Amino acid sequence: MPEAMLTELDQMKTMIRNFVENEVEPYAQQIEEEDMIPLHLIEKAKELGLFGISIPEEYGGIGLNAVGKAVVLEQLGRTHNGYVSLISAHTGIGSTGLVKLGSERLKEKYLPDMAAGDLVAAFALSEPGAGSDATNLSTNAVKSGNKWILNGMKHFITNGPVADVFTVIASTDKSKGAKGGITAFLVEKDFPGLVVGKRDKKMGLKGSYTSQIIFEDCVVPEENVIGEVGMGYVSALKILGEGRVGLAARAVGSCEKLIEMSASYAKERVQFGKPIASNQAIQWMLADMATDTEAAKTLTISAAKKIDEGKKVIKEASMAKLFASEVFNRVADKAVQIHGGMGYVADYPVERFYRDARITKIYEGTSEVQRMLISRHILDEN
Repeated sequence: MPEAMLTELDQMKTMIRNFVENEVEPYAQQIEEEDMIPLHLIEKAKELGLFGISIPEEYGGIGLNAVGKAVVLEQLGRTHNGYVSLISAHTGIGSTGLVKLGSERLKEKYLPDMAAGDLVAAFALSEPGAGSDATNLSTNAVKSGNKWILNGMKHFITNGPVADVFTVIASTDKSKGAKGGITAFLVEKDFPGLVVGKRDKKMGLKGSYTSQIIFEDCVVPEENVIGEVGMGYVSALKILGEGRVGLAARAVGSCEKLIEMSASYAKERVQFGKPIASNQAIQWMLADMATDTEAAKTLTISAAKKIDEGKKVIKEASMAKLFASEVFNRVADKAVQIHGGMGYVADYPVERFYRDARITKIYEGTSEVQRMLISRHILDEN
């Protein structure tokens, strides 16, 4: 990476770190209690260009490469995960398909407003019968003149209740399945026949909303096909690959914050006349937390570099997402243990991170699916 680019990225890293610590974190408890992100924090994210980090400069974005985006998401991961989820779902799986595969006409029409944060994006793949099994889609699209008619239902769609545009993966030829029978579409929330379901009530990620998206003879112009007709499964894999690296980066940032909080608390908390940091049991927990986190960070940056080199990263992205999400859960568990009773109290951020960590082993491909993808590639390669 050129030295000038590194310097610019370092400056952005510092800016984001200061932003999350000084402006977002003071509102974290409010977000938890109200399940709502204050409007001024969304406006500030727009002002900083966070909604456009992965969108090319010619369309009004910052145009960071995969490594740059991982660096930014790592810093964002240090604060409220619900807040970060709103932004990262937009900059990751919500916009990646359009950026990488969309026609020039679609890019010019949608990307400038997406980069500005005036159009919020979401990715609609998961269905009740096709969560991890993306080839078993029941949502279908039928060509009718110069339009496509979509029918079906998606669920657990991050940003669903607030999104303006959706990248929708639908079956266009059931007989072909993943090999030429699945297509990606860019669908506006106001297209006739699109219905947004009620918000899901979740364990964590307060302020980040998910819902069902229902298509009832939803009319989509043919020019809103993303990529080639029939190549939607390949498109979905590309989108998810980059998204998984982003999720891994967020998890790393959360782990780093948890380590800092745990080390600080261990030095302050006195038991039996001495800080608990002097106990080997605590020291070893901190050592394991830091070692795991550094390993997750290395895997994540390695996968991001391969994306920037134009290499296929399905295996590497799955490795990064699998390991980082598992590490996040281990680190959060140890952080609660170090904090003791205080770690179980909602007044402390540790409790929030602990709940938010759990979903990372499920969304955008469960840990079991990641292991399946990794092993499949190993067997194919050897």
